[in-house]
Amino acid sequence: MFDIQLNSFIRRVEQANEFKALIKSSGAQLNRKGRSRHWRLAGNWSQFEFIIHHAQLRDEPSWQWVIAQLSEYKPKPNMADLVAIVRHNPTITLQQLITETDCTLVEARKAFDIVAWE
Repeated sequence: MFDIQLNSFIRRVEQANEFKALIKSSGAQLNRKGRSRHWRLAGNWSQFEFIIHHAQLRDEPSWQWVIAQLSEYKPKPNMADLVAIVRHNPTITLQQLITETDCTLVEARKAFDIVAWE
């Protein structure tokens, strides 16, 4: 579970009530931090993906900074996941693996080496 601080959430986001409804429908929790203007968003990655996807569909420019904040918390795949992707799709290139999973070049090469040596 991730906990993200959104400073000046209400002041930065236009149509904040619609955005709050979107967050509530995802199952994540948006709470005001005390009596300040800062807010906290708590949720897991699947809830954040839901919020990102629906916020991008809405195409509201003031929501982009929240999308950027949530995208920073995208979990990186572990080596077993990378190897499974290469096994499942043997024609995948090194560059495609890197762009699809946001892994490093070293991790991608290692995944290809593991599959090649099996």
